[in-house]
Amino acid sequence: MAAAAEGPAARFEHMGLDPRLLRAVAELGWACPTSIQAEAIPLALEGRDLLVRARTGSGKTGAYGLPLLQHLLRATEAGGAVPQAVRALVLVPSRELALQVLRCLRRLAAATRLRVAELGDGDPAALRPVVAAQPDVLVGTPGRVLAQVSARSLLLRRSLQLLVLDEADLLLGFGCLEDIKALLCHLPKIYQALLVSATFSPDVEALKELVLHNPVRLCPAQAPLPGPAQLRQLVLRCGTAEDKALVLVALLRLRVLRGRALLFASSPPRCYRLKLLLEQFGLGACALNPELPARSRCHIIAQFNRGIYDYIVATDEAPEPEQPRRKKRRGGAQGKGKDPEFSVSRGIDFQNVAAVINFDVPDTVESYIHRVGRTARADNPGTALTLALPEEQESLARIEDALTGDNGESMLQPYKFCMEEIEGLRYRCRDAMRAVTKQAVKEARLREIKDELLNSEKLKAYFEDNPRDLHVLRHDKPLHPAIVQPHLRNVPDYLVPPSLRGVVKPNPKKRRGQRPPHTGATRRGAATSHGSGNPLQNFKYTRRRVKRPGAAAPS
Repeated sequence: MAAAAEGPAARFEHMGLDPRLLRAVAELGWACPTSIQAEAIPLALEGRDLLVRARTGSGKTGAYGLPLLQHLLRATEAGGAVPQAVRALVLVPSRELALQVLRCLRRLAAATRLRVAELGDGDPAALRPVVAAQPDVLVGTPGRVLAQVSARSLLLRRSLQLLVLDEADLLLGFGCLEDIKALLCHLPKIYQALLVSATFSPDVEALKELVLHNPVRLCPAQAPLPGPAQLRQLVLRCGTAEDKALVLVALLRLRVLRGRALLFASSPPRCYRLKLLLEQFGLGACALNPELPARSRCHIIAQFNRGIYDYIVATDEAPEPEQPRRKKRRGGAQGKGKDPEFSVSRGIDFQNVAAVINFDVPDTVESYIHRVGRTARADNPGTALTLALPEEQESLARIEDALTGDNGESMLQPYKFCMEEIEGLRYRCRDAMRAVTKQAVKEARLREIKDELLNSEKLKAYFEDNPRDLHVLRHDKPLHPAIVQPHLRNVPDYLVPPSLRGVVKPNPKKRRGQRPPHTGATRRGAATSHGSGNPLQNFKYTRRRVKRPGAAAPS
């Protein structure tokens, strides 16, 4: 298996792929296959079942997508007229990942007549037209696919030729095993199967026995994360939560960490708190909320990938297994409204992420690997910074012990940061943290849900029949998540650390058409001061002449 990466098949042109697929590969900018692609594609083209383990960002989608499409093209040309039916099924753990796989497969099949579809949002009845179109490749979560099969809208027993399970360990983590078992009863006896994941577990080994037949195991001997030449893993130990927030604001506002970044917090409320804190300093950020529909979350990810936002705040909080219904205490909102298929740190391809910041230390090593794996993808460099409080040292120690280099030292290196140089920003950071209250976080989440209701396509018909509800929702009292103080947006030069003066630009130029925030009333026609931001440098003292008693008035 390792020889495949060294032999002549180490180039896409030597793998026997269709010219249309090679053209798509060139348009995607894939110069040469990754190590896992060089091993998996030739074996999959031979019709072998595969059990593939590869780290995040190693090209797993291409490793199964290219042989899948090549197999369908070969069957179409060899058999002449092939009845239109679903011949390949790709099962993924989340809707975000389903949309990502859909886009990748469609780009690979752009020059062919193969059709790729995805089972997205909506009731099973609303998704029947997607299934009725009989696409060649269908992508979806096990629950969505099983609903269509149970309703007899989707028949796979006679047509299915290939089955792919992507992120298999996460499929099991989301409790999809029973759906997968039920789905296997509706599949033909003979089909090719590929099971792909970044990590394996005993449960995945058990799933292998159910799905695969005499598989070839591909487990490249490589580290779970890129080496230090490509990925810098840093850790900064902070004394208090205020120190942690101060460091983050300084790194981003002073542009010490440049480029787009992905920030991870431990829970959705902390995500919003962090988002509002960044907005206080004029740093545009968006939060991925598991309570919003999948289409809205995918839209946020697409906006980030297009560069509309520079920072995205997310959580990898895993959903709890579904428990028997119990009486809940009044007001208990834990887990309320969460999407059971929500996942952000697993498999989703955030493009051009320069840095990953763990604002909260992850609980497990696996979670850390998947968080940090969002940067330094393919051959691009990246930085991972973890901010740790004293109470998080136990989790951090487990991560450091698990990720050791060849010399026995931890891959996480201390980040040399002088806290004294940013003490001037502490008062501003304290004011910003004081403005981000629990009520502000609550109202920010309510405002997001309210906007979602107003823009929902599903509720258009309801609002047409009930215009009064729409009027009440539109004219409800305005929500003010946090009072943004205009002076926090600009960092005066005297607050910039001496070592960074002349190197960083804390106040980048505003885009054309963007008006500065209104800071107060001014006289019409009054000149605007463009002097230095240091008030001590602009201070002028004029001595006032005091009139002496008895002095004669000037004639």
